[in-house]
Amino acid sequence: MGWIDISRPLNDRISTWPEDTPYSYRRTATKKERGSVNIGEITMSVHTGTHIDAPFHFDNEGKRVNELDINVYIGRTKVVDCRGFEAIGAAAFEGIDLENVERVLIKTDAFPDSRIFPEEIPYLKPEVAEFFKEKNIRLVGVDVPSVDPMDSETLDAHHALFSSGVHILENADLREVESGLYDLSALPLALEEADGSPVRAVLKSVYD
Repeated sequence: MGWIDISRPLNDRISTWPEDTPYSYRRTATKKERGSVNIGEITMSVHTGTHIDAPFHFDNEGKRVNELDINVYIGRTKVVDCRGFEAIGAAAFEGIDLENVERVLIKTDAFPDSRIFPEEIPYLKPEVAEFFKEKNIRLVGVDVPSVDPMDSETLDAHHALFSSGVHILENADLREVESGLYDLSALPLALEEADGSPVRAVLKSVYD
């Protein structure tokens, strides 16, 4: 099998956090004007679409994107079906083999239409961070805009995860992905000083 794209396409229809900068692309020069090339520019929040959070997003002393270890975002990954859970804790992973896996992607199917920003989402219980730490998980990804409730102001799950050495990938599109073992590549851009970065996240199935 080839690689499966789990990134949400960036376009002017994609929804964003209410106070964030929406996505926009425009051509600043055309081939007709320049004689050889079209040139474009984009504006957007770094938390638009499929993206990673750097600790600086919620901690003034936290690492920025360009300071993160890129190896966190490449490697063996387990997709776990958590559909039906309102809050996701360690119980959601009962019977799931996480041996020799450093990354977990959580499938909820709770955000099927990227054009309509959700009012409520399944979220991670902060105490699941300790469970991930015990299992040597370095990255957790979700298919919704946040690991915390949409109205959270304290971002307890964000803080708990990073305190446990677990990095965060948000807003993946896992609708066409079955539970199982995969290789993941979800590299952030080399953005200096940034609190997050869009990623092109892709999976490739691994057969036991």
